[in-house]
Amino acid sequence: MTKTWFITGASRGFGRIWASAALSRGDRVAATARTVESLKPLVDQYGDRVLPIRLDVTDRGGVAAAVQEAVAAFGRLDVVVNNAGYGLFGMVEEVSEEQARAQLEVNLLGPLWVTQAVLPFLRAQGSGHILQVSSLGGLAAFPTLGLYNASKWGLEGLSEALAQEVGPLGIHVTIVEPGPYGTDWSGASADHAAPIPAYEPIRSARRAGATQRSPQDPEATAAVILELVDTEEPPLRLFLGEYPYPVVEAAYRQRLETWDAWRPLAVKA
Repeated sequence: MTKTWFITGASRGFGRIWASAALSRGDRVAATARTVESLKPLVDQYGDRVLPIRLDVTDRGGVAAAVQEAVAAFGRLDVVVNNAGYGLFGMVEEVSEEQARAQLEVNLLGPLWVTQAVLPFLRAQGSGHILQVSSLGGLAAFPTLGLYNASKWGLEGLSEALAQEVGPLGIHVTIVEPGPYGTDWSGASADHAAPIPAYEPIRSARRAGATQRSPQDPEATAAVILELVDTEEPPLRLFLGEYPYPVVEAAYRQRLETWDAWRPLAVKA
């Protein structure tokens, strides 16, 4: 059955790749980006099966209007992908107020506004699948990414609660958690805080670790996402790639060990 998608951040990265994959198999896509010109290649290739919409996800009114436009054009929404986001690099002390607020506005509140805007239509249909693009950084924290981690950990909590709220209404929620892929998340779309010299040893160690990893090909995720949205009972969470497994397993093991070791003190409270 042909599906209708609403994808934020569709001009590049995962958003572009998944939009192209959906369109190439005959689906329809309301593709959003901050500039509609960046969506022209999709329109040129797929014609009126693409609805290009200018959208800044931090504009709640604009989000509502974009969703209305998509439903008016296509009649329904089957898959909603909250993909728009970016990385903010900087130690917690280094991040400015403006940078912190902007990170949360885009990565956490943006998906909230989109989710709130689409839910009345999905409830009326009694169906729909919301994909919240989180990250390995939504489950394990890393130095230089504290505010990014905060935005994705917030998205994880919001989405887990959301899944329990809308599941009985026939709506699925999946939190997609990619490992390191070769998108421009850490490149052109990233923001960087002004460095404090005292943190340079930690920053250098972080850079050295990053250079030892080979980013995976993001194109490989397309077939996985198509299979995910075609699954009758999709999971609440899905890693993309093998990389997250040992990292998250170690993080959760450490948490459990710490909680258990400090249980004698905890139970005194």
